[in-house]
This record gives sequence, C-alpha cells and structure tokens, in this order.
Amino acid sequence: MNTAAELHTPFTPGLPGQPVLLLDAATAYLNTLAAGRRENAARQLHALNVFLGAPAPLLAYTRLTGEAWVRSLPCAEQEKAAELLADFRAFLRDGGWLDAARPVNLLD
Repeated sequence: MNTAAELHTPFTPGLPGQPVLLLDAATAYLNTLAAGRRENAARQLHALNVFLGAPAPLLAYTRLTGEAWVRSLPCAEQEKAAELLADFRAFLRDGGWLDAARPVNLLD
C-alpha cells in the first residue's frame, strides 16, 4: 500500500536559469491522477496553458489568472474546472513547485 509520501511528486528542476513551465508542473500532476481523471484534467490544463499564453511559465498561473480562466469557460464547465485548479494548486504548493518557480538569490 502506498503512503501519502510515496504518492507525493516533488518538484523536478528543469534547466538552470530557465523559468519553470506550467506544462512541466501539469505533466507531473497528471502522473499522480487515476487514468479515469487524467484525460479530462489534461484537456483542462492544456486549455489553461493556452489561455496564459503557451508555453506559459508556472508563475503566470495565480489564483486570479485561474479564476479568470474559469470565468472564460461555459457555465457548465466552471465548477469542475475550479475543483481541478484547487487540487492542482495544492499539488504545486505541497510539491514545492511554486517555491522553485520563484527565483530567489540568483547569482549575478
């Protein structure tokens, strides 16, 4: 049986000095989902990436830009999209993706 720590997918760094992309974080997130949820979530996260100007840096996704994207969807899709974003944001926060995307103490 998997423990919560075993199911946790931490941030995987990309190239040094390059921004962390939303697509990279979304791919890691999708790998944690059951197959039944993965296809719809992939479609929604792809749409979010396009909305944010694909290829979007992860830092382009904020609560406000997520809410704007949800409002841009048909009413019937908004509730499920908001639920997905809440789960995705928790994954980003808990996995260290948001912290890693923020450049801190970069060398000159």
